[in-house]
Amino acid sequence: MKKNKITLLAMALFCAIGVSACSDGEDGKDGAPGEPGVPGTPGAPAGSTVDAVATAADFKLTLQPADIVVVGADDFSIKFTATGKNAKGDDVPFTGLDKVALYVTNQVANTTDSGAPMLWSNNAVANEFGSSMYCTPTGKATARGGAEVNACTLVEDPENPGTYTGTWEHDGNAPVVAAAGDPNSMFRVMVRTYNVTDANGESISDKLLSTPLDFIPATGEMAVSAKDSVSSAACAQCHSELMGYDEGDTRIANIGAHHNYQKVENCIACHNPAYATDQYDPEKGFNANFNAMIHTIHVAGHVAPYGWVKGEALEEFGDVHFPAELNECTSCHDNGNQWKENVYREACVGCHLTVNFDTGEGHSEFQLPQADDSQCMNCHIGNLSPEVVHKVGNRAIEQEQLVLDFQGVTVTDNGDGTSALTVKTKVTINGAAPADGTVLDPYITMAGNLLIGNIESDGTPIRGLSMSAKGVAITGGILTTTKSFDSARLTGSIYVTADMLVCAAGGEVIQCADETRPSKVAVSSPVKYYNLDDPAVAATEPRMADPDRVTVTEAKCNSCHGNLTHVKEAHHGVTEFTQCMDCHNNRYPGSYHGSVEYDTGEVDADGNPIMAVLEGVTFDNRDLMTVAHRFHTGNFGGGIYLDKNLETVGYPALATDCQACHKDGATFFAADGGLTSGKRSIQVNTGYISPVAETCRSCHISASALAHFESNGATVNGKADTSADLPVESCATCHAEGKTYGVDKVHAGGGH
Repeated sequence: MKKNKITLLAMALFCAIGVSACSDGEDGKDGAPGEPGVPGTPGAPAGSTVDAVATAADFKLTLQPADIVVVGADDFSIKFTATGKNAKGDDVPFTGLDKVALYVTNQVANTTDSGAPMLWSNNAVANEFGSSMYCTPTGKATARGGAEVNACTLVEDPENPGTYTGTWEHDGNAPVVAAAGDPNSMFRVMVRTYNVTDANGESISDKLLSTPLDFIPATGEMAVSAKDSVSSAACAQCHSELMGYDEGDTRIANIGAHHNYQKVENCIACHNPAYATDQYDPEKGFNANFNAMIHTIHVAGHVAPYGWVKGEALEEFGDVHFPAELNECTSCHDNGNQWKENVYREACVGCHLTVNFDTGEGHSEFQLPQADDSQCMNCHIGNLSPEVVHKVGNRAIEQEQLVLDFQGVTVTDNGDGTSALTVKTKVTINGAAPADGTVLDPYITMAGNLLIGNIESDGTPIRGLSMSAKGVAITGGILTTTKSFDSARLTGSIYVTADMLVCAAGGEVIQCADETRPSKVAVSSPVKYYNLDDPAVAATEPRMADPDRVTVTEAKCNSCHGNLTHVKEAHHGVTEFTQCMDCHNNRYPGSYHGSVEYDTGEVDADGNPIMAVLEGVTFDNRDLMTVAHRFHTGNFGGGIYLDKNLETVGYPALATDCQACHKDGATFFAADGGLTSGKRSIQVNTGYISPVAETCRSCHISASALAHFESNGATVNGKADTSADLPVESCATCHAEGKTYGVDKVHAGGGH
């Protein structure tokens, strides 16, 4: 029976296989179609949301006062929206945020007799929690030190992508809530977003920070802080501006501390009285409260050589050299009059590091100690107000008080191959003609020359006709100076201006002996041009006088330096490029700073840095663009230098931010691939070199860069040509504006 069952089973299997393989009958008919299924939920159109952005400026987090509870007894809550730019450049909801940090501060009245009238208070610090509070989907976060901490719970609204709410799911209220705070005071909320990447998964280099929201919780009204006496725009004048943000949302591009928190409003979240330290502490050396700290940072490099900077301040700020005049408070204080109406010790001693208010040392000739700030405004008004004692704005007035107005030139043949050049100059001192017999010598503190030179047909200035104004008596208000030169030089077009630094005080030019510490200002000497061949024909003007051939303006320099005079005060008295061109032109070879030095990272027995010469890198010209590039990249010497890794130290702007100095939208390359200025060669002691390559080499000093320049047709230093008529390098082929590797792209600046 068992065997029979197995046999029957095998036969059935065989028949089934046989039918499958050999049947010539019809296949079975398709069944009737089934009922259609329920349609699925349509997906969101491509690009309607994003979870990555190309730059920090493409991400925006928006807060509204009505959506924030950070004061009083009510439970903490926050709601915000996040957007990012899609491939079309449209702002669309940003999804998937997994970590943010909230910083909440508020302004409180100062009830003591020391410090500013209003103070910043960080809610989280006041609640002994830290400087900020995280929000994550789990309500837990890993703090910077690695410990797990409570966080607010972050939830994205599934019905409204890019809309997030935060609530506190732990005991008590959230640490950013000021339970006893005044809802009628101003609160500031900012959000930092973490873990955002670009489309390739690379982290965004700049911090993602919301624009700080200033509001009055009781009413929901937006507010303006009276404490923000320095705007972010003022800082960006030297530190570059992050590009791509909305108009009015100015952000600072290049502050090294904490990898840049971008706005003054961000900084006070931590740098407030809660973190204040003792200015006199020799180990710390500075007060971390914002007002005092910023003063110490910007003064440190100037006074460190006198031993006035101590401890951490010396280590952190000892190389910082404020590029404008330290006494010009409005270089930074551009937002209101708080800096001169609310005088208190903490802010003052941040800059006046030798003053000790506890003992009175350095506080006036009377050595007045001050236990608090209650008496400051009794003295520091009128002639002792900060504005007056710091001589704020005086230079602009004083540099117009000694005016040299060139009246004309004459040439007299001496009959011996030389000719005498005579210049007549109208002089006014403090608005009046000086008495006959007056000489300028008592007023002059530096230089004292009339700068005169030839102008070639292409606008190139050639120095060499200058003469001294010292020792020459003025008659009838006219200064007459004469000097003989080779007759061949006294043809064609010439320029006439001056290089003269004079003493001033109280808004007037003074004799230097009349003041212990006078201001030093350049005379006003507008450049004039003369055609020595035919006075009736207009003279050729130098390229630096033609705005279309100059890509830099004095105004751009002055946005950071304040003025050109104090920058060159040790050597010159000038205010304009048309004065600088007398020395800094492409036909004056040689350099006082031919070699490049770098900091080895070691110190000598006195603790001073040991500098070493960078072998194989030398310069041999004074051309303005080369010198300016070299100085600002640390290849020239001075307050900006190279460290042991050949990285620039001391330059406040982004190295790639060409618009920090150059005109907005400036075009560097002409149609033929040369420079817009028309400059086609630079003279060095052994001949002529290519100007485009030398411009680039003043920053790019590596051997590989030099080889690149040569391979693209440049004549470089050390291999100069005997002819000034050099072929144009092929740099523009790749690096002209609009090219894939154009300077407008690779040196876009602004952090992008």
